[in-house]
Amino acid sequence: MTTITGKILWALVLVLAVETSFAAGQVNVYSARKEALIKPLLDRFTERTGIRVNLLTGKADGLLKRLQVEGRASPADVFITVDAGRLHRAKVGGVLQAIDSDTLNRAIPENLRDPEGHWYSLSQRARPIFYAKARFDAGTLNRYEQLAEPDLGQRLCLRGSSAVYNQSLVASMIVARGAEATEAWIRGIVANQARKPVGGDTEQLLALAAGECDLTFVNTYYFGRMLASDDPQVREAADKIGVIWPNQADRGTHVNVSAAGVTASARNRDNAIRLLEFLVEPEAQVWYAEVNNEYPVVPGTQVAERMQALGDFKADAVNLKLLGDYNLDAVTLMDRAGWR
Repeated sequence: MTTITGKILWALVLVLAVETSFAAGQVNVYSARKEALIKPLLDRFTERTGIRVNLLTGKADGLLKRLQVEGRASPADVFITVDAGRLHRAKVGGVLQAIDSDTLNRAIPENLRDPEGHWYSLSQRARPIFYAKARFDAGTLNRYEQLAEPDLGQRLCLRGSSAVYNQSLVASMIVARGAEATEAWIRGIVANQARKPVGGDTEQLLALAAGECDLTFVNTYYFGRMLASDDPQVREAADKIGVIWPNQADRGTHVNVSAAGVTASARNRDNAIRLLEFLVEPEAQVWYAEVNNEYPVVPGTQVAERMQALGDFKADAVNLKLLGDYNLDAVTLMDRAGWR
């Protein structure tokens, strides 16, 4: 009798476990973040909630195109990508839906989320000025605007204008100074190039260390990667580079974000919202920012020591939605002013 009762109880436990798993369900994530930089956090979410996360990673623009092609038939519930320009394209392209979460609205500052709830930031990256310590006096420069001054000379390494990171920086200049002044600034920095644009952000930093130029602006996480590199030559190159936090006396240094939104096609909408809310919890914020060499978006969250070493700075508080709104204007000005 005892054995039969035990078997019945065990069967009930199994049934309840299956029912719980079924009730928890799943959530499908398209992520422009590489698997190693997001999956461990998604695994923690599954451990916490029982909700299975199916992850597809890829290039940011490729995933956005995939979502647009798949349309309402897309299996994706959550889209994780980077930069306000891409977030704007995702929103106006109809691949994201608006949600209203008190948890997200309380945690994330207003300027770091879409006003209508289509996307919410997960981490921040700044785009300050980096310089060659041996060849440039950092005390002579403290504003982005100075990079366009003729007296600077041809000392700049720039990434190409097709980089959305540069487009967003230019969009922030348009918001701050207007189109006419921004176009003049672009013409000035183009004239101050030490070479034609080539490579990504990492290549600009390596060019500084190699003596090909003296100044550039790149996203902070690229420099963070160099500091954390297993390659002693890369770390040695990083030691030759310093950071200048521009515009601290006025609007602040340009920042951008990685962010996530619930897709328009989401069949697991509630689980998707639950995942986004998990990603702004303190533990998740600390892990995600540190692993990605970025800054948390939730105020008061501990910043990784590696990023603290770059120093404190005042960030531009412009609503990032505006950077998306002005993306096309930025591209037009860059093309007209000769930034290739």
